[in-house]
Amino acid sequence: MNPAPRFSLRQLAYFVAIAEAGTISEAAQRLHISQPAVSLALSDLERALKVQLCVRRKSHGITLTPTGTQVLRRARQLLRQAEDLEGEASAGEGSLTGVLSLGCFVTLAPTVLPPLLQGFSALHPGLTVDFAEATQDVLQRRLLSGELDLAVIYDMDVVPEMERAELFTMRPHILLPADHPLADRPAVSLHELAPEPMVLLDAAPSSHHALGLCHGFGVVPRVRYRPTSYEVARALVGRGMGWSILVQRPSNDRTYEGSRVVIKEIAEPVRAEAVLLAWPRAVRLNRRAEEFLRYCRDAALPTGARPEASQA
Repeated sequence: MNPAPRFSLRQLAYFVAIAEAGTISEAAQRLHISQPAVSLALSDLERALKVQLCVRRKSHGITLTPTGTQVLRRARQLLRQAEDLEGEASAGEGSLTGVLSLGCFVTLAPTVLPPLLQGFSALHPGLTVDFAEATQDVLQRRLLSGELDLAVIYDMDVVPEMERAELFTMRPHILLPADHPLADRPAVSLHELAPEPMVLLDAAPSSHHALGLCHGFGVVPRVRYRPTSYEVARALVGRGMGWSILVQRPSNDRTYEGSRVVIKEIAEPVRAEAVLLAWPRAVRLNRRAEEFLRYCRDAALPTGARPEASQA
């Protein structure tokens, strides 16, 4: 019989709260318990593990040690596994409870998240899905640190530590203002647009992808604007301030201001880009994540996200 661990799940939960809050006092407020109780739990955990998890600085919060960063990732996994065990023991075989932490790349979120969240929540009303929108580099860091269970991302700049399942593909396109001289053509060459100012969506990996496409065909674009928001990029194009390369295709051809934009196929041979559901290879998916993965593979994706929409 294996000996019982010298630490408790409560101590791990308090440690995770401290790491996420940045200070012991803020963690105590979030947990609705006294500050001395949180501080004592951290000390007891360090004593049980025989390591220093963080450096405490008066009036400056805490800083995780390298060991503390590793323990934080494992603590999150253990707490999720404990939550899975509790949920499976108290619920029926077909029911899901607890929290699923989901991430989504910012430009995909408006069209991909709502139908998936609505459909999955209807099947599992006892489950809470917490989601975060971020750039792809941030999402992958949060997956590896144990903050997220799954993330919807593009198959671009994916780190080797990630496992992935392809959901659908979309073809990159050129976005032009409706009154652009080339707006009536079904396809436009990147070479034709090279002399004009470009609006580059600067949200990783979008900027790297767009520039890579241009350089791959010997085009050096004149980047004039670098918005970090998808809708700001569309608004600038709608005002005739440049052209852009985007992947996501909203069904609405109007910007927030009401300007009309048009989608044009890229005349050069470009490949369709895959959209993935990703998670760390080293992590075994819990039941909530496994069911969400199964649902995503079977679900009717939004019109703008279906593979055939890439030919629109």
